Amino acid sequence: MRFTKMHGCANDYIYVYTGTEHIKDADKSDLALRLSDRHKGIGSDGLIFINPTDQADFEMEMYNSDGSKGAMCGNGIRCVGKYVYDHKLTDKKTIDILTGSGIKKLDLKITDGVAIGATVNMGKPILEASKIPVVINGCDDSAQVVHIPLDINETKYNITCVSMGNPHCVIFMDEDVKTLKIEELGPLFERHVIFPDRVNTEFINVADRGHLIMRVWERGAGETMACGTGACASVVAAVLNDLVDRKVRVTLLGGELDIEWRESDGNVYMTGPAETVFEGNINI
Repeated sequence: MRFTKMHGCANDYIYVYTGTEHIKDADKSDLALRLSDRHKGIGSDGLIFINPTDQADFEMEMYNSDGSKGAMCGNGIRCVGKYVYDHKLTDKKTIDILTGSGIKKLDLKITDGVAIGATVNMGKPILEASKIPVVINGCDDSAQVVHIPLDINETKYNITCVSMGNPHCVIFMDEDVKTLKIEELGPLFERHVIFPDRVNTEFINVADRGHLIMRVWERGAGETMACGTGACASVVAAVLNDLVDRKVRVTLLGGELDIEWRESDGNVYMTGPAETVFEGNINI
């Protein structure tokens, strides 16, 4: 199987174009689990298939490193755009990508004939509790989950929940997130009973009204170097808590993303890099 390893802010995935590589649907989950292993496989946060489709220019089909299927990946979709442009599958600089959470529009950034990043219209954030989903006693299904206390191991955390096509729980911390024992705390949020589909969890320091510092625990992958949908969700959550303005730079372990939640159309726009690491063939 021919593959390309790519990353956006060090959130790395293996990319396979199914227009030339034919993989059975039944094999995809196991393949993601095996190839993502950083000791026995290629090593990645997951596996993304780029599929031909009649519904958009291309389809992104995403699997996490534990083999579970994901709906959307902000860093991954920028790399999908880079892949199809650099491999001359399209000459468009604005492309539509079908994802598990709908069609997303990308405006590619081109330098010397190569895509180096993209701005992605991530759509409107989902804020209704039942649609995220999050289930809290006394919280109406249509209510927003903003600054709601949640006890974890006898410590109270105030959570704000947002879906960007996948569920996020955002926590603003006084403690320096760099010292946070995320490997202990992350799983307690991911599998908490109030999150029926599990959850991605962002731990945030507010540097100022235009800058957030973020670490993320992703469902199905553990801590990753970056999460595009998580950065978007964190900015939305910070605006809802009146902690930032609507244009924010988010610093992650693997780099920086520029996020804007526009009042004009209600959509969230994410701008960031996309890089190829290497290409190769692997026997599967």
